[in-house]
Amino acid sequence: MENKKIYNLYIISDSTGETAMNMLRAALVQFRDKEVNIIRCRNVRTEAQVDRWMDEAGDLGGFLVYTVVSPSLRAKIRDEANSRGVPAIDLLGKLLDSLEVYFDASKENELTAGKLRIIDEEYFRRIAAIEFTVKHDDGKDLRGLQEAEIILVGISRTSKTPLSIFLSHKGWKVINIPIVLGVPLPEELKQVDQKKIIGLTISQDKLQAIRKNRLEKFNQDPGGSYASLSQIHQEIEYARQIFKENRRWPVFDVSESSLEETASEIVKFICSRMGIKRESIF
Repeated sequence: MENKKIYNLYIISDSTGETAMNMLRAALVQFRDKEVNIIRCRNVRTEAQVDRWMDEAGDLGGFLVYTVVSPSLRAKIRDEANSRGVPAIDLLGKLLDSLEVYFDASKENELTAGKLRIIDEEYFRRIAAIEFTVKHDDGKDLRGLQEAEIILVGISRTSKTPLSIFLSHKGWKVINIPIVLGVPLPEELKQVDQKKIIGLTISQDKLQAIRKNRLEKFNQDPGGSYASLSQIHQEIEYARQIFKENRRWPVFDVSESSLEETASEIVKFICSRMGIKRESIF
């Protein structure tokens, strides 16, 4: 029985090669009867790497598909393919060249290899942060304290949850823990890096207005103890005493600041304090 011919398809990419792989798979649907061997050559960013894969593709009679950002490296691949008689197709070159003209962008300075991978990593980091933060909202699960990047502590209606969710959408893993009048904070809080902990406070009048509005929204009596100035004063003083006992915790007043402003200040403080570098804080 005659052996079926095997076709060797080479993907050369300056990143993971996932873009070329997806496009190649879509095209190969039209050639289901062919025996295909796909060789993915990742992170190819030097001429020496190009020569290595060109030699192999030439020896095996392969077909070359490439997605490379650098114009000089694309030219190298094109020239080598032509000189060696290796059939090749540039999946990104014409698109990038056309966009460079349209955007009036300089080639070498504007293009960076692996940007798609970086974007993907950022996306999944944010998704993980959101899932983590939702799971640990309002002190529901303290097992993630060590993993948390920011820990917010404050009495009810000091924007703990909105701040946590907002920060998580920026990629931060956040846990918020409520301060309840007369109830000690969890012992586990003492075991984590205290530099990650942020206290939240608010003025009495502002808090009363927020609580009354919330009660009215849910058709509850706004004249109860939850929204009374006496109760609020006790809670704020209790929180203030806790913050006084934990002087390493910076305290942010959310009375007049917007959610975005408070979040931005918290992130700047945490980055500075923890020595964290992130290209984009907001």
